[in-house]
Amino acid sequence: MIRAIICDDHTIVRRGLRQILIESGRVEVVGEAANYRELRQVMKTTECQILLCDIEMPGKNGIEIAELVIRDYPKTAVIVLSIYPEDQYAIRALKAGASGYLNKDSAPEKLMEAVLQVAAGKKFISPEVSQSLLEMFSGRADRITHQSLSDREFQVMRLIANGKKLSEIAEALSLSPKTVSVYRARILEKLRLANNVEIAHYASKNGLV
Repeated sequence: MIRAIICDDHTIVRRGLRQILIESGRVEVVGEAANYRELRQVMKTTECQILLCDIEMPGKNGIEIAELVIRDYPKTAVIVLSIYPEDQYAIRALKAGASGYLNKDSAPEKLMEAVLQVAAGKKFISPEVSQSLLEMFSGRADRITHQSLSDREFQVMRLIANGKKLSEIAEALSLSPKTVSVYRARILEKLRLANNVEIAHYASKNGLV
């Protein structure tokens, strides 16, 4: 039986994932958490083979959590879940050490395929991610400016592009407004943009919102 922990800040999502995993008859859900603080407490006393982790949560996001879990629990494989298309976050998740990336719109069968494949020691990537990886190795992806952003900068950029105020972003990410302002300044510098309007235009043009 595969032992799994679910980390997602939405209770209804955790229940849905739990039901899919349990109904497969091949996975035992041994713990749940709504954020990284809760996850740390669960993992101190509970061993698991698979961690299913949402990408957007208060405080540390799924990519940051993947890095920390892989560092502290190398026997645990991480599958990052997201509402965003694979070409936005999948490569970032894989670079962080995640073993798989799955869109939340995927069918339950696809979730189980990912879990079983990762539990067997393999990586799980979709055809879309495979294409993005090929483009990266061929050098085409290097021309995409936003790939120079850190994961947190990328997250802040998307929130700005969606019309969020710095104070709202700070609250959503459990950061100080000053820290968010620093990220914004870095985004403007790296993307060679002048203001939030240009950030929104850039994000829209590149399919990031």
